Amino acid sequence: MECKETNIEGRNAVIEALRAGRPIDRIYIQDGCQDGPINTIKREAKKSDAVIRYVDKERLDHMSETGKHQGVIAIAAAYEYATVEDILENARKKNEDPFILILDGIEDPHNLGAIIRTANLAGAHGVIIPKDRAVGLTPTVARTSAGAVNFTPVAKVTNIVRTIEDLKKEGLWFACAAMDGTSMYDLDLSGPLGLVIGNEGFGVRASVFDHCDLIASIPMKGDIDSLNASVAAGVLCYEVVRRRLGK
Repeated sequence: MECKETNIEGRNAVIEALRAGRPIDRIYIQDGCQDGPINTIKREAKKSDAVIRYVDKERLDHMSETGKHQGVIAIAAAYEYATVEDILENARKKNEDPFILILDGIEDPHNLGAIIRTANLAGAHGVIIPKDRAVGLTPTVARTSAGAVNFTPVAKVTNIVRTIEDLKKEGLWFACAAMDGTSMYDLDLSGPLGLVIGNEGFGVRASVFDHCDLIASIPMKGDIDSLNASVAAGVLCYEVVRRRLGK
């Protein structure tokens, strides 16, 4: 469900938004603020799993649209997040083996939007992103997805490793994209599958990498050594599509 994305500025406004259950991606708090309302914001943020970032006043001044931020600005999500169970239910309703993309730290909103768009077109049942160190469902993500965020559930989780282990109990196998893995053409990418794509700069974190069952690489013949994260996700998604079509 779409909801308006905006900066929420000021202590009372942020508290009210948190207590009302608005989907909040991040809260920026001015360094050194320790008063009662700020402590209330911290408590409410913990309940809702919102990420807090401490920044200097100059950063908040630059972000502010009203000039009255009172040392705190919250960034509301552009779209509601789904749950992992919503994604599994999406597969059940279609009577299909689950196909899920897990994105370990995608920071560029254009990359996230492009991956969600590809996930939708490739028949993936949902996308999972971490709550921290990653971009959320911003308006740029929504625009780049060309509307796919309306149809492809996106879940935000606290712990990617724990989520992978929980999904393994549901019968999923996990293939991690990495340059030094086995060629995707030599791997069995059929059946219930989670495809793990890492950060644009440093790839999949070691803790996540160690919990994957397969390491999939994309054969490359050019003079540079890697693909853009969204392009790599697209190539691997369509190898999964090819397998599911029995080609």
